Amino acid sequence: MGQLWVIPYWDIAWRLFMAGLLGGLVGWERERHNHPAGFRTHILVSLGSALIMLISIYGFTDYMDEEQVRFDPARLSAQVVSGIGFLGAGTILRHRASVSGLTTAASLWVVSGVGLAVGAGFMFGAVLTTVFALVSLELLTRMEKILIRKRHLCLLHIHVKDEQGKLGQLFTLISEKGGSVRKVNVEEDEEMPGMLEIALTVRLPQKTTLTELIDEITNIEGVKSVRAD
Repeated sequence: MGQLWVIPYWDIAWRLFMAGLLGGLVGWERERHNHPAGFRTHILVSLGSALIMLISIYGFTDYMDEEQVRFDPARLSAQVVSGIGFLGAGTILRHRASVSGLTTAASLWVVSGVGLAVGAGFMFGAVLTTVFALVSLELLTRMEKILIRKRHLCLLHIHVKDEQGKLGQLFTLISEKGGSVRKVNVEEDEEMPGMLEIALTVRLPQKTTLTELIDEITNIEGVKSVRAD
């Protein structure tokens, strides 16, 4: 059996240590900002991914010389890429019109890739990816707050008379305020004949307050009530 498929114990320990370190760096950034998956979670994901890659490459060398045995180091480790999705889904939270945890789920996915790279001995790629991930999570977040107008989502429930053109008026008003409609749901109000209940998911710029928008909508003829979630 060639030396390519044999790894010394010190190299295994080194790779597992590096996997934990690189995963911990990304997890530390998530922990500082109080995200669902933090320091320990990222370390464990990176460690587990590195170990699975080590097993994939070096764990079955005793069977390589057997007849009719086909060796595929990528088969076991490939399941990490799909399996990490279940863990990432647990960090994504949806509350009414807002969704949070997507960045943390993505960081777990990246950390699993870092662990796989370290386990395979692709140390340069693992370190460089960790650096880029930290820059994206930390530096670019600060730049985004400075350069990009932060917008927020809100859910509006509007009771309005069932008259032609009312939905268009609402859209025009929101557009004039610098907002955009992300989702629309229109239903007839069963308790009040001739009335519609319109649910609008609206994205507003920072300069426009929710109170200001509600006041403007209330002034539209035919609007009976407006409620925000």
